[in-house]
Amino acid sequence: GRGPLAGPVVAAAVILPEDFYLPGIDDSKKISEKKRNEYDEIIRREALAVSVAKIDAAEIDRVNIYEATKKAMLAAIASLSPQPEVLLIDAMKLETPFMVDSIIKGDAKSVSIAAASIVAKVARDRLMVELSTQFPEYGFQQNMGYGTKEHIHAIQSHGITPYHRKSFAPVKEWVMDK
Repeated sequence: GRGPLAGPVVAAAVILPEDFYLPGIDDSKKISEKKRNEYDEIIRREALAVSVAKIDAAEIDRVNIYEATKKAMLAAIASLSPQPEVLLIDAMKLETPFMVDSIIKGDAKSVSIAAASIVAKVARDRLMVELSTQFPEYGFQQNMGYGTKEHIHAIQSHGITPYHRKSFAPVKEWVMDK
């Protein structure tokens, strides 16, 4: 969730057994919500370790989305038990005590990265659905915090929530106009 106007950025770290096999696993954005939820359950059940970390909107505004994403990834990695031998990371450079292999388009090339991507997306989507009960006018249960026409209209009509990223346009413009 690096692009949304609202909600945290969420990262997951997953250690899968060597014989893990899940037909159809791919980048979380290429899989239906129903399949993602099914895969999330299987991954969590069969993984040797799963860790999820989130960085909230205020911290994203403070450090920027790239740094917040790295922070979430490092927190997810730090919470893994057992610890990993090697980290496979989707196209980012991280300073860690572990050996790192950064793979461009990793969620399409690595089952481990795809699994972590699915776990992170499912966790974030569930958070946004929870927030939608508190702030129904923003449609978070449908837009997951992304800048849809309806979401932007809700910001213009109702203002922002504590979960909006004030450093992101058009939220930034709304804040500056007030």
